[in-house]
Amino acid sequence: MTDNMSKSINQEVTPVDTTYPVKWYRSTFYNALILGICNLLAPGIWGAMNSLGGGGSESPYLVNAANALTFGLMVVSCFFFSGPLVRTIGIKYTLILGTMGYAPFAAGLYVNNRYGVSWLILLGAALCGLSAGIFWMAEAAVALSYPEPYNQGRFLGFWLSFRVGGQILGGAINLGVNAHRATAGSVSYAVFIVFIALQALGPFAGLLLNKPEKVQRSDGVAVKLGLTHGGLTEFKAMAKLFIRKDFVLIIPLICQAAYSEAVMFTFEDLWFSVRARALGSFLSGIVALTVGNLLGAFIDNRSISLKKRSRIAFFVVLGLQGAWWIWGTVIVTEFRASQPVYDWSDPGFGRGFALFLFLVAGFQLNYMFLYFVVGNLARDEEEVIRIAGLLRGTESAAQAVSLTSQYGLSSISIMASVGDWRDAGR
Repeated sequence: MTDNMSKSINQEVTPVDTTYPVKWYRSTFYNALILGICNLLAPGIWGAMNSLGGGGSESPYLVNAANALTFGLMVVSCFFFSGPLVRTIGIKYTLILGTMGYAPFAAGLYVNNRYGVSWLILLGAALCGLSAGIFWMAEAAVALSYPEPYNQGRFLGFWLSFRVGGQILGGAINLGVNAHRATAGSVSYAVFIVFIALQALGPFAGLLLNKPEKVQRSDGVAVKLGLTHGGLTEFKAMAKLFIRKDFVLIIPLICQAAYSEAVMFTFEDLWFSVRARALGSFLSGIVALTVGNLLGAFIDNRSISLKKRSRIAFFVVLGLQGAWWIWGTVIVTEFRASQPVYDWSDPGFGRGFALFLFLVAGFQLNYMFLYFVVGNLARDEEEVIRIAGLLRGTESAAQAVSLTSQYGLSSISIMASVGDWRDAGR
C-alpha cells in the first residue's frame, strides 16, 4: 500500500503538488456519494426505524432484544465471513450482499405493528445481523481506503451524513403521518411500507460503486483493496492485529462510541409521545449531519497541526460525551419517579428533548472521530479490510453483549429507564 495509507496519526499529511485529472464518475467523492446512498437505504433507514423509539412500537423491549440479536450475529459475520467474501467476490459485491438483509427486519416491524406478530422481528433481526456485519465491514474498508489523505475528514463527514439522512427522511415521513398523535403508543404501520421499499433499493444502488481499480484519485495514487491469503492465514492475521498494541488501546474508544445508540432511542420511546418521537427523529438527524460535517472540516484543516487537531477533537468529543451522560443520569432518575409522557405542547418537554438531540449529536461526533483514528492504523491494503472487520465486530460485540452493551441491557426494562440498579426489585 502507499505511504499515505500507512501514515501514523502523529504524522502530518499535506496535499501533493500535482493534481491529476479525474472523471467525475470515477472520483472519490462520486464513490462517497454512492457509498452514502447505500448507507442511507440500509443502515440509515434502520436507524430511522430505531429513532422512532423502540422501532416504532409501543414498548421498546422486544425490538431491543431483536437488536441485541442483530449485533451479536454481526460479530460473527464481521470476524468470520467478511474476509473470505472479499477474497472471493471482491469488495463491491460484498457491499451489495451486505445490503440485502435489512428489508426483512423492516418487514418484521411492519407485521408486529399491524398484527402483533413477533416471530418475524426475530427472524428479520437474524438476517439483518448476518448481512449488516458484512456491509459494515465493506463500507468501512471503502471509506478508509478510497479518499485522498487530505480529503479524509470531508469524505467521512459526507458519507456519514447519509446515515443520518435516512433518519431525517424517516422522521419526516413519520412526522407527516403521526403529527396529530399527542399520546404514547406505536407509530402508524403505513410508515414501514415506505421503509421496506427503500431498503429493497439498497443492492441496486451498490451496483453503481466503482471497484477499487476503477477509482481515480486526485493525488494519482491507485486504490488497492483486496485479500490474497486463505482462510486460516487470514484468521491468524486478524487475531494478530486484534492484539496489536495500537488496536487494543482504542477498544475503549470503540465501546464508548457504540454505547449511547440504544440508550438514546429507548429514552425517546419511554418518555415522549408518538409525534414528539417523530419530531426527534427528524431534528436529531439534522443536528447529527451538521456537527459531523463540522468535525470533518476541522479534521482536514491544514492550518493546525495534525497532532493538535487530534488532541482538540479528542478532548472536545469525549468531554461533551461525559457532560451529556451526567445530565442524562439526573433527568432519567427524575423521570423514573414521575413517569411522564411528554408531548411537544407540554411544560418541561424541552429539557428532556434537548438531551436526546445532544446524545444523537455526540454519537455522530464519536463515530467521526473513531474513523479518523482507525484510518491511521492500517499499514497496507490488506490491513484496511482486517481493521474494518475488527472495528465493526468489536463495536457490535460492545453493543450486544458487553457491560457497555445497551441493546443487550436495555431489553431488560430497568436498564433502559434508570441507571440505579437498586430500583430493579421495585
